Amino acid sequence: MAAAGAEASAVAAEEEKRLPEGDPESGGDSEDEGDSDSSGDGEDEEKENEAEIQRLEEQLSINAFDYNCHLDLIKLLRQEGELIKLRRARQKMSELFPLTEGPEIWLEYAQYSIGGIGQEGGIEKVRSIFERALTAVGLHVTKGTALWEAYREFENAILETAQLEKIHTLFRRQLGIPLLDMEASYAEYEEWSEDPIPETTVKSYKKALQQLEKCKPYEEALLGAEPPKLAEYQAYIDFEMKAGDPARIQLIYERALAENCLVPDLWARYNQYLDRQLKVKELVLSAHDRAVRNCPWTVGLWIRYLLAMERHRVDHGIISEMFEKALNAGFIQATDYVEIWQAYLDYLRRRVDFTQDSSKELEELRSAFARAVEYLKQEVEERFSESGDPSCTIMQNWARVEARLCNNMQKARELWDNIMTKGNAKYANMWLEYYNLERAHGDTQHCRKALHRAVQCTSDYPEHVCEVLLTLERIEGTLEDWDAAVQKTENRLARVNEQRAKAAEKEAALAKQEEEKAEQRKQARAEKKASKKAKKNRIGDKRKADDDDEGEWGQEEEELPSKRHKGDGDGIHLEEDMEVETGLFGRSGPEKPDRPGNQKEKASTSRKDIPKVLHDSSKDNVTVFVSNLSYTMADPEVKLKELFEGCGEVAEIRPVFSNKGTFRGYCYVEFKEEKSALQALGLDRKVVEGRPMFVSPCVDKNKNPDFKVFRYSTTLEKHKLFISGLPFSCTKEELEDVCKAHGNVKDIRLVTNRAGKPKGLAYVEYENEAQASQAVLKMDGLTMKEHVIKVAISNPPLRKLPDKPEASRASQFAVPRQVYGARGKGRTQLSMMPRALQRQSNPMAKAENGMVQNSPATSSQPPEEPKKMSNADFAKMLLKK
Repeated sequence: MAAAGAEASAVAAEEEKRLPEGDPESGGDSEDEGDSDSSGDGEDEEKENEAEIQRLEEQLSINAFDYNCHLDLIKLLRQEGELIKLRRARQKMSELFPLTEGPEIWLEYAQYSIGGIGQEGGIEKVRSIFERALTAVGLHVTKGTALWEAYREFENAILETAQLEKIHTLFRRQLGIPLLDMEASYAEYEEWSEDPIPETTVKSYKKALQQLEKCKPYEEALLGAEPPKLAEYQAYIDFEMKAGDPARIQLIYERALAENCLVPDLWARYNQYLDRQLKVKELVLSAHDRAVRNCPWTVGLWIRYLLAMERHRVDHGIISEMFEKALNAGFIQATDYVEIWQAYLDYLRRRVDFTQDSSKELEELRSAFARAVEYLKQEVEERFSESGDPSCTIMQNWARVEARLCNNMQKARELWDNIMTKGNAKYANMWLEYYNLERAHGDTQHCRKALHRAVQCTSDYPEHVCEVLLTLERIEGTLEDWDAAVQKTENRLARVNEQRAKAAEKEAALAKQEEEKAEQRKQARAEKKASKKAKKNRIGDKRKADDDDEGEWGQEEEELPSKRHKGDGDGIHLEEDMEVETGLFGRSGPEKPDRPGNQKEKASTSRKDIPKVLHDSSKDNVTVFVSNLSYTMADPEVKLKELFEGCGEVAEIRPVFSNKGTFRGYCYVEFKEEKSALQALGLDRKVVEGRPMFVSPCVDKNKNPDFKVFRYSTTLEKHKLFISGLPFSCTKEELEDVCKAHGNVKDIRLVTNRAGKPKGLAYVEYENEAQASQAVLKMDGLTMKEHVIKVAISNPPLRKLPDKPEASRASQFAVPRQVYGARGKGRTQLSMMPRALQRQSNPMAKAENGMVQNSPATSSQPPEEPKKMSNADFAKMLLKK
């Protein structure tokens, strides 16, 4: 690895990239007003910076692995000109966060070392650095050639007769390695060498060429891929693993880690290979150390590091020191601390010689157990509101060690008594675990006592505990013991059955209440629907006038005499009265222009002519279903075509309208090609006219009833945060300004309802787990616009699926929807005759109370529809009245 100074300079370069423009030390422009106000503002800003520096230093003393906190501190120290503190802060950061090795760094380091060639032993020192560089990255297919050439140029610069053989050796070593442009290196060797190239070198060169051809597809895939290239690197690693060359396997892992040093799984696989295959102490421990420095939040890497140090006989003091560093690494889950403590306690247990009654190692193990219990109770529970060890596994292991290895059952019983007081007494498995320990290392009296307490306290599986107690008394108990056990178990089971019966009754009552509420809601919906239908029947609807009716109406007008109504003023012709009245039914004279309401009514009527939208399921692969659109969207075909044309050629857009001709907010979009439909799914949740548009695959729910589309992950995502309690007025930009201070934000999603209104929730995705964990620590409990927000790692709870038997039972009582004609439920089904002129179409004998009584045979059949009348018939009836 490069020197620490190179690491510090690289870190400094990285934090300089993050500095804003106009920084005082970076030469940004600034204006000097020269007034007292600006000087006062400067003093206030200086005090604020000093307070912030102090706060950051305190934060780093708590969690030294806070990467963003290091960057913020360095930036403020540069602004204040604190050079000594700045140098110290950079050095601390470089010690914690390593610089990943790469060909460019090694080449720069080797060239830098050439400057000391004039010192004593300078040439050998430079050669040593070049050899280390070749060992590290000399096999790099695409970038290793530059390092070999630099090494040869160095040897040529100090060329002496004795050095000729060294240059020959460098050429031969290089030509035996599959490197890019190795043909040019071979031609250069031919030109440089006075003697013919040895046959062994030619053979190794040809073999390397063949190996290069096999590697080229993987190298080309890496060149064409976009970061992080994990899939391409994994394929390359699998290829090298099959070849089995340890040096090349190590190199490809190092190349992958150079670009993905914050991926814990990659480090874990690399370290596993080194632990099981190479087993070289310096190499293994160095890789583990770099792993935990790059990904300190991953507890699995720390556990593997402790095991590797124990495996390679590292001094106990160093292992203990590394464990203390792990405790300060800032894990993101309470259970991580339980795991690291358990790994360290296992290590301490393996150091103890239990053949001795007392030893220093045993006392250290006991004190470590006590410290672990206290640490989880104080530190972890205070931070996470839970200890991470509800079953007290550490105390259980401590009790087992005392009972089995130290023969100290008294201490084991004390520990188990403490375990039961922490809320575990109601679980049968905890009592049976203690019983088994007493059975193996205690006595019958304590076994009986434990089981009697278990019968009294267990609430999950009391029958099982009762059975174990009876079995014990059947084998070892006296008659009195048996009678006492039977009486105790019978009483306990009777109480349990009584409690269960009450719980079942309560549950049944709640279920009945729910059913009654559901029935009430159903009845209320039915009444509401009936009232709406009755209102429609009262209001009526306007029928279209056809040409024949208009002709009859005109003929009737010519036959009627010109009558006038009696009154004080001028009389009004009957024709005018009829014209006005017919206008009320939507048939005003042709000379009168339509009002806006009539135009809207005509447009709605014209919509009725649209046939029912049918979908061809054979075209599901080229069709997407679009929903949650605004009902007031004008010309949805035109609007949606503009939206989806960017995904590919649109074959057809089929919006769905109601029977009244209004847009129902969803449609089908059919494309010419399947890839266009897949690309259109990317428009899901796009805001259209103030509402999020839902775009989903077109799937027949009858064939796939369980098919559901959910765009986002429902599992634990350690690089993503879930934020709640946000003010509804919070925008995406405002939230991004708050979150980007703790890392690089990849995406922000504000959760909204179907109408597009915010719900006060958001998901924020960072580049890696480290940034997300630091953001949780800094943002949880933050106040935004007088709202205290809650921040946690995204881990959605499992969704409860409805029981299928209930769904099937509900379907038995489902009422089929009424089927109407092709044009829907038309308004013309209503009678247009005034109530005063309506006559009974089927006169029958009246009952004493005046109500018509229908026979059973006729009551079950629908009433006969009244004979339709023309406008002329209607006018005659009106004149006769």
